[in-house]
Amino acid sequence: MTTQYATFSAADYLDDEEVIAEYLSAAAEDENPDVLLSALAEVAKARGMSQVAAASGLGRESLYKALAPGAKPRYSTISAVMRALNVKFAVAPVIAVSHKVATKPKTGRFSKPATRRKTAVQEKCA
Repeated sequence: MTTQYATFSAADYLDDEEVIAEYLSAAAEDENPDVLLSALAEVAKARGMSQVAAASGLGRESLYKALAPGAKPRYSTISAVMRALNVKFAVAPVIAVSHKVATKPKTGRFSKPATRRKTAVQEKCA
């Protein structure tokens, strides 16, 4: 006897604004741009492709093509789709700011003394 499983569709679980935002944020962190396109397509399916296409100003067929893996959509297309989905991009630093105290610069025959001013973070830590 063989066991049959239902096909998984993320669109079945994308029913809350926070879930959608987290899903798209996680997809945007991946280096592969197809991951974000696929995630946008899943959210669009959850919201209704025809509704998203109308709200973004794209045709339904154009929306499918723009969100297909391997597609190279313009930024304006992705931006329109995200507005239609009621989400936006957010930018955050990749590396946290270090709170190390500045060390005395090396002065030697081949090095120049440091003349930089302290950054705001260094002034707070001092």
